[in-house]
Amino acid sequence: MAKRNQKSAISPTREEDYPEWYQQVVKAAELAETSPVRGCMVIKPWGYALWENIQRVLDRKFKDTGHRNAYFPLFIPKSYLEKEAQHVDGFAKECAVVTHSRLEMGADGKLHPASPLEEPLIVRPTSETIIGELYAKWVQSYRDLPILINQWANVVRWEMRTRLFLRTAEFLWQEGHTAHATEAEAWVETRKMLDVYADFAENYMAMPVIRGEKTEGERFPGAVSTLCIEAMMQDRKALQAGTSHFLGQNFAKASGIQFLNQEGVQEHAWTTSWGVSTRLVGGMVMTHSDDDGLILPPRLASAHIVILPIIPKEDVRADVMEVATRLKAQLRGVIWNGIPLEVELDDRDLRGGEKNWQWIKRGIPLRVEIGPKDIASDSVFVARRDTGEKQSYKSAEFVDSVGTLLESIQANLLERARAFRQEHTREIDSKDDFIDYFTPANAQKPEIHGGFALAHWAGSAEDEAALQKDHKVTIRCIPHDDDIPAESGTCPFTGKPSPRRVVFAKSY
Repeated sequence: MAKRNQKSAISPTREEDYPEWYQQVVKAAELAETSPVRGCMVIKPWGYALWENIQRVLDRKFKDTGHRNAYFPLFIPKSYLEKEAQHVDGFAKECAVVTHSRLEMGADGKLHPASPLEEPLIVRPTSETIIGELYAKWVQSYRDLPILINQWANVVRWEMRTRLFLRTAEFLWQEGHTAHATEAEAWVETRKMLDVYADFAENYMAMPVIRGEKTEGERFPGAVSTLCIEAMMQDRKALQAGTSHFLGQNFAKASGIQFLNQEGVQEHAWTTSWGVSTRLVGGMVMTHSDDDGLILPPRLASAHIVILPIIPKEDVRADVMEVATRLKAQLRGVIWNGIPLEVELDDRDLRGGEKNWQWIKRGIPLRVEIGPKDIASDSVFVARRDTGEKQSYKSAEFVDSVGTLLESIQANLLERARAFRQEHTREIDSKDDFIDYFTPANAQKPEIHGGFALAHWAGSAEDEAALQKDHKVTIRCIPHDDDIPAESGTCPFTGKPSPRRVVFAKSY
């Protein structure tokens, strides 16, 4: 993130103030804005289109792996959360509670809550408990298993410090919930869905991730094991981009999910849950964008191409618009990555430079200019958002090669993000080097420093908590061998032998 010599469209730049840069990119791209309800956001059409595309791809992947969609209640009786002790303890401080069923007009002319509920209802923070209650009714025999269900929903978790997409009181997500007859089947499911998320992150979001397991202190409340994918943002912090939980029999016992196995013996089911949220939109913003605004990976972009008519004089308007409209139809007839290209034709009565910069800030992968000179030579002038490269193409050549061009952008974004992560990942073997790595060089702007530290670990949960308190650093994951091979060594914090390095980072 070197300083730019020229003035950028987004102020401040990433280097000057990364958190504020992020907010300004989201604003300039018209992705979302804060709402009148504290801690909540309004997702605007350009931003919601990203979520729709995420849904479209993931929904297909879920169905291809045997899952089906359903929907469960937004409200969860308080007693349901109390059935699993670790679960209620983990979410208690984040719960929104409904205590009354209606409003009445008071003598003061104001509305007041009336009719207290017999039992308070919790606005869904996650659905393991209520879904478990239903599964207990649906499962009687091993023949009823497995149950493989996903739901697309909203959830509420009160947050003190919010940031658009990354952390809001209400957010959108999907949550998969499955029940199995054996421990082995549940483990296969847990790992399979983590791989689905990793494939999606890298091949659609162009965001490289490390797969691994959370430590006990970072585990989902009530889970036996939590698997995750971790990505590096451009301020070198980690973003947890997806989780898959092996719940063992904990929630099955709490909810009473029991079945007769093939030997006629009653036993509890083995369950899993897994999810990603609108946080992924924030991850895309922070992974790829620059000091001129948003950059979108083509496979998830709200639109792939914008056509910008160049009309220097009114008497050429009809000709230019005719050619631009024809090109739009041709491009929309192109099937790329399994769907027709999304093409915008910007015919607003604005100056060309102003329109051009608006689309740069919105991150659209390709900008196509058509004016009288282009028409005369049967060509178009094309600009890439990822590199800024500009080139003239013959019109037919551009239509024929647009898919290849979009694939080039997609591949370049992934490679660029991988190179950035590699540059800011370091093996560390001493405590002093570790502390130096995560100590900001500039105390006024501590956001950009360090990165991923690969260090051995043989500490306790208390040691990990102290590390977080003292240095705001956590173990992001114990990486899978396929991502970072195991290597024995010595923990620099305890001096004890360690079977492998883990990933440390500051995080969102």
